[in-house]
Amino acid sequence: MPKKKTRKMTTKELDKKFDDGEESILEHFDVESASIRVLVDFPKWMLEILDEEAKKLSIPRQAVIKTWLNDRIKSERKVG
Repeated sequence: MPKKKTRKMTTKELDKKFDDGEESILEHFDVESASIRVLVDFPKWMLEILDEEAKKLSIPRQAVIKTWLNDRIKSERKVG
């Protein structure tokens, strides 16, 4: 289903729509790409490897994890 094109609006306009409750404001958010926080336990040796890679690339550990997971998912599913 194609996404409905919406114009950008100010935070005041969005607040008013929400406060008035006259229409849904969800159409103004990309809920498909929303992040969901998860808790994952890693063994110490794995964190050490992740931290080494993060230091080498000068990026946070979380970015390494996301990148590696993304690469693996794409290769497993043969996605884009």
